[in-house]
Amino acid sequence: MNRKQIVRTIQLALVAAAALTLAGHAEAAGGLTPKSNNSKSVIVRVEKLHPFTHFAYIPQGSDLSSIKFQGVKKVEVATQIKSTTDVRYCDDQEFRDPGGSMFCPSTQLESASAAYQVTYSYRGQPLASDEYGKTYFTFSVYFRWDELSPAVRDTLAKHEVSRADAAAYFDLTAYRSPVREVVIDEAASTFCAGNFVDGSSMHRDSKCEDNIHYTTITSPSVYVTVKVDPALGRREQAASSIGGDKAMAVSHQ
Repeated sequence: MNRKQIVRTIQLALVAAAALTLAGHAEAAGGLTPKSNNSKSVIVRVEKLHPFTHFAYIPQGSDLSSIKFQGVKKVEVATQIKSTTDVRYCDDQEFRDPGGSMFCPSTQLESASAAYQVTYSYRGQPLASDEYGKTYFTFSVYFRWDELSPAVRDTLAKHEVSRADAAAYFDLTAYRSPVREVVIDEAASTFCAGNFVDGSSMHRDSKCEDNIHYTTITSPSVYVTVKVDPALGRREQAASSIGGDKAMAVSHQ
């Protein structure tokens, strides 16, 4: 092989190596590019729930004297909620079926924990949306199993308990807490003259601008806070005195 053939062979080899290198880079770049047709973006979020607050809220104006103990039973309550969002599916549903997007994300209750559910009833004002004018309502609070004494837990598990005896295990207090809210300071604000048209304010002078100031005030809440606590001191006495009255007020699941 003469010198020209050797040089020619080396040039061809270099060209082939360069071609293979470029092809490899192109393939690698193609592998890193996500395939939009087959990709799926799923977002999973887990949030903690707080069911053991011992608080309930009923509308202001309810008859507080009508609050009555209804019963206590062993249940399981979720302590966290998982939401799963398939971004592509939800985006498609929004255009294909707007009503279907209400299920995006999908949610699931998780981490069940043993609890005692304590339920009370009360009378209040009927809801505007209730065509039957219902005035009887209930609310429930939840206790961890270890928030009740061993004597009370044993009584609830093994005996039929009268409603009065079961009610003696808990103390209930109701009050209206003041709340802070931001409102328009009428004295410090100025408003342009105008009229309301279709729910919107139309200024007579298009160049006029409202000068609005805000202030923070404290006012009574529109809800009554109801707090339920274990009746310390009386609950062990009530638990040990069970035996005479067999009227069933407590159910177990």
